[in-house]
Amino acid sequence: MRALPGWLGEFVLLAAIWGVSFLFMRLGALDFGPVVTAFLRVAIAAAIMLPIVAMRGLWPELRGKAPRILLVGVLNSAIPFACFSFAVLHITTGLASVLNAATPLFGALIAWLWLRDKPNASRAIGLAVGFIGVAMLSWGKAEFKAGGSGWAVVACLVATLCYGIAASYAKRFLQGINPMVTATGSQLGAALGLSVPAVIWWPATLPGAQAWAAMLALAVVCTAFAYLLYFRLIANAGPAKALAVTFLIPVFGVFYGAVFLAERITPWMLVCGVVIVVGTALATGLVRLVRK
Repeated sequence: MRALPGWLGEFVLLAAIWGVSFLFMRLGALDFGPVVTAFLRVAIAAAIMLPIVAMRGLWPELRGKAPRILLVGVLNSAIPFACFSFAVLHITTGLASVLNAATPLFGALIAWLWLRDKPNASRAIGLAVGFIGVAMLSWGKAEFKAGGSGWAVVACLVATLCYGIAASYAKRFLQGINPMVTATGSQLGAALGLSVPAVIWWPATLPGAQAWAAMLALAVVCTAFAYLLYFRLIANAGPAKALAVTFLIPVFGVFYGAVFLAERITPWMLVCGVVIVVGTALATGLVRLVRK
């Protein structure tokens, strides 16, 4: 019997951590609001990660590329985290986690349009299949009247689009930079970008212990620790296998929502989720159609 790879436990742990982030975002946003939730998440994470960068002697590298790295933080953390924090107040955390699985689809599409990274036939089919799955999942939720969930779905898609833009921007302008530097600088950039809006929308009433606990878990575990674990996974398993964690996150996201928030899991959500994951696997090249 073939032994399981040593990194498999870390792979599952990372998916479980990022899957529970949607639950913590909802618990935090209920009291703090979406913008302040996103701000506290990145500000606390940056405060934890900056000393690590300094101890590893990476501060000069961060300072030298600061403007571009800080901009990536706005695109890759500030806007997406605020969008998802808004979305989970209006749709289930499980649905938000499934829509998050479309991130590599937008990444592949933006790389095609911007970096001229033209996909082969298998990846092109994957893009089509993945976006069909997103459309199937979003169609029934596109209600923009008062109390509808349409804007929440749009917020999730804006977040995944920003992830895709940030990935191509980093590939073009931040090649060769230590990933720890990029991750830490991006959290700092996101905190700076959200600082003024956070002051404007700071809650008038001090949130309770549950909201603060959710924020600490979101920042310390789901952001700072998760990034360190992600880079360790890249080193031990390679970027392609680390990227595949995106496919496992919705499983945990849907599970946590059902167990802790009594969210309903519909067969249609599961079918659409499978279509999105299959399309994403093809679009990213992790799975290829075999041509005879």
